[in-house]
Amino acid sequence: MTERMRQGARALGLELSDRQLAQFERYYELLTEWNERINLTAITQKDEVAEKHFLDSLGGAAAVREVLDRGGRRLIDVGTGAGFPGIPLKILFPELELTLLDSLQKRIRFLEEVCRELGLENVTCVHGRAEEAAHLPQYRESFDIAVSRAVAPMSILLEYCAGYLKPGACLLAYKGPSLPGELADARRELTMLGMSCRSTLEVTVPGADWTHYVAIVDKKGKLALQYPRKQSKIKKSTEISRGQ
Repeated sequence: MTERMRQGARALGLELSDRQLAQFERYYELLTEWNERINLTAITQKDEVAEKHFLDSLGGAAAVREVLDRGGRRLIDVGTGAGFPGIPLKILFPELELTLLDSLQKRIRFLEEVCRELGLENVTCVHGRAEEAAHLPQYRESFDIAVSRAVAPMSILLEYCAGYLKPGACLLAYKGPSLPGELADARRELTMLGMSCRSTLEVTVPGADWTHYVAIVDKKGKLALQYPRKQSKIKKSTEISRGQ
């Protein structure tokens, strides 16, 4: 897996140190060990984990680097699951101040062990629902970047994440081929939340049989206090707007 990670990272324009490669190797070991006890991923083969989890997570690296260069440091991974894309980005950029948010306590315990074993500092693991934690003072509009992968359709994800972002901050939404349709469906929500999609990154790795995308969505100003709403209201609102 180490060589696959090295080559794949170079294809993305990135260079991983020996320490970072060792961290990814240990991450894989912990992922497969814990996966026997709790459901973390259906992908367990080394090369597949390297490509579809680790390298895919690094697909947003250029956007994160841009924020770091402007002095931003705080990143929240909303609905992080097994730590993707937050932990791979933290391995790549140790200077990040990372918050991992997930609704399942078992996954939080896994994430805490990963961070200890990998020696990752300035990482906070939070047990909570995305739409609820965004109203807590310590998280409200306090992050420079939010990232999220395989959590919800864009029309719903925008509202989950907007409350965490400072005005002028950005969301990196990791998506598959459905992204153009999801962005078209989310026009109303983008306007409602004061957000706009700046650009889309295409993520490909030589030899892999997939192409993924990262939408860079900017937040323009402060968010009205009513957002995010309860999950049932968010879903009902999106259904009504689409005539479902």
